[in-house]
Amino acid sequence: MEDAVFKKTQSGASRSLLNFPKRQMKKKINIILVVAILLLAAFLRLYKISDYMTFLGDEGRDVLVAKGILEGHLTLLGPRASAGDFFLGPVYYYMIAPFLWLFRFDPVGPAVMVALLSVATTFLVYYIGKKFFDEKAGLFAASLYAVSPLVIRYAHSSWNPDVVPFFSLLFIYILFKAVEMKQVWKYFLFSGILLGILLQLHYITLFLIVVGVLYIFLAGRFLTKNTPVTQIIKQYAYLLGGFLVGFSPFLAFEVRHGFPNMKTIIRFIFGDTLQKGYETSSSYFATITDVFFRVFGRLVFDFPTPDRYERFSPLLLQFWGLIIVVVAFASIAILIRNKNKSVSLLLGLWLVVSILLFGVYKKAIYDYYFTILFPLPALLIGNFISQIYHRGGKKSNRKIWMVVGIVLFLGVFLLNLYNQPFRYVPNRQKDQVKLISEFVIKQTGNKPYNFALISGGNSDHAYRYFFEILGHKPVVIENQINDPKRTSVTDQLLIVCEEVDCKPLGHPLFDVAAFGRAEIVGEWNVSVVKVYKLVPYKDK
Repeated sequence: MEDAVFKKTQSGASRSLLNFPKRQMKKKINIILVVAILLLAAFLRLYKISDYMTFLGDEGRDVLVAKGILEGHLTLLGPRASAGDFFLGPVYYYMIAPFLWLFRFDPVGPAVMVALLSVATTFLVYYIGKKFFDEKAGLFAASLYAVSPLVIRYAHSSWNPDVVPFFSLLFIYILFKAVEMKQVWKYFLFSGILLGILLQLHYITLFLIVVGVLYIFLAGRFLTKNTPVTQIIKQYAYLLGGFLVGFSPFLAFEVRHGFPNMKTIIRFIFGDTLQKGYETSSSYFATITDVFFRVFGRLVFDFPTPDRYERFSPLLLQFWGLIIVVVAFASIAILIRNKNKSVSLLLGLWLVVSILLFGVYKKAIYDYYFTILFPLPALLIGNFISQIYHRGGKKSNRKIWMVVGIVLFLGVFLLNLYNQPFRYVPNRQKDQVKLISEFVIKQTGNKPYNFALISGGNSDHAYRYFFEILGHKPVVIENQINDPKRTSVTDQLLIVCEEVDCKPLGHPLFDVAAFGRAEIVGEWNVSVVKVYKLVPYKDK
């Protein structure tokens, strides 16, 4: 009997020793694959980033403020929100300031920061996919996220919504850990801090607050039925405490100035959003259907925007759309069947709550609004492909399903890889703005000057940034109340015109009109704009 037990133990130990090299080899291969995915993600985001980055008014405004921070001019207020007449918190300015300094005030520095955070998000997608599902799900998900053209477009430039994917995914994971570990208050506090940071980056992240509140309650009351209500209240308190810490710079500004932004936000929510009907005939259901399709179609399958439909046949678009819908619903069905119900609940709430709340929003919904959801469809479809890959009972069936999974993955992966942004001619906006700014300075004769930008929608901050770092700032014209003697009006006004049919004389723009009656003494075509030089009009 003892001999039999000894032989059985010895046999088990032998098999374990034989399997050890296989496990080690598998681990090394996985590490190599992760490194390869991250290197690919880094290359796609950093390749010629200076040529492909966006550098317009918003980006110019941000680097002007960041430059001011580096010079000691601290701020408690962030960028103006695109949806209404209110402001965000300043956290993004403080994030980009060190990178602006590292790159010697070249605006590409903050864009590199955004790209690196996008690479870090790719790693988080792998890590969380592995933890929530399995190793292959993490690898598939990270691969899809690494090559998503839409993700890469928003990772090429410095803009506050562009870093939301990193913080939203980190928030989701830390919140999961907080609920799973229950007694560890630090996780709830950290989750709250992340929410405070997120709300300073874009107000669409309010959706994540709803997700977090619902998840804590539902997980505590239905997944772990023994969680007392008092403990859930404590969890909310820790979350709120962390949020107040993360949101404190903005709150400090509001307290000092009588809550002007809070009041405007409340008016926007209850006036422009909840009480306002749809501007078009589309219904609430049509809006959320559109959002659902775009979240999967634009982020994972690179489905074209309406302005590109004419490049494809209607039949191809219908087939393409059908595949997206089938895969999207299949990935959700697989999520529901997941053994870890806490994961299913959290990711399900992240998707469903966000899409339903998008239906309440009555204005245009742009792709960058989906930054709160960027990593989610990659995680869901990565898990779906992994489940297909592992499906099947008999050995022959397993091979068929493995092939199906690999074909689906490669089809989506290669489609995205083919449609990378750098297939197209770079905009070189930063270099163009610098070139135009240098030309304007040259025409001033190194004398004081006023400056104006005539544009359909752009602001002049990008030009003013280069004027500042090139050491030749224009004089800003003050209104007559502050400057009754008109000392801020110089002897020359340089105008950059981005409009096709530009008529600077008599233009109603304040920077032009306040200069007074003038005449054109020079005009030049520079890059993609026209530059005019005006001087005060003299009777002849």
